[in-house]
Amino acid sequence: MANLKDSLLEELKDIEGVTVQASPVAGGTALFYGGREFAHFHNDTEIDLRLTKKVIHAMELKHPEGSVHHPARAIRSPWIEVRYNDPAGVRRTLDLIRVAIKHL
Repeated sequence: MANLKDSLLEELKDIEGVTVQASPVAGGTALFYGGREFAHFHNDTEIDLRLTKKVIHAMELKHPEGSVHHPARAIRSPWIEVRYNDPAGVRRTLDLIRVAIKHL
């Protein structure tokens, strides 16, 4: 059985223009659209996603507590960590990825 990251990556194949590459900044796996990195994985159940400050605020998203990678991230950052722990979380993350692409 595939892990959740693999499931997410498989679903991303259906989104035209999204490419999966190594992140030149964060290392590891990153997502690009139009040649621009808009997300990178921290691990198999967490992705750092560039949504913009405005979208994060409008969607009332909150940075997760206990962040290992960005414990002091500014509240006005255009990036947000998104955790997914089950198939429903993967679907929610896919929806957020689609929103991120619209705001690039």
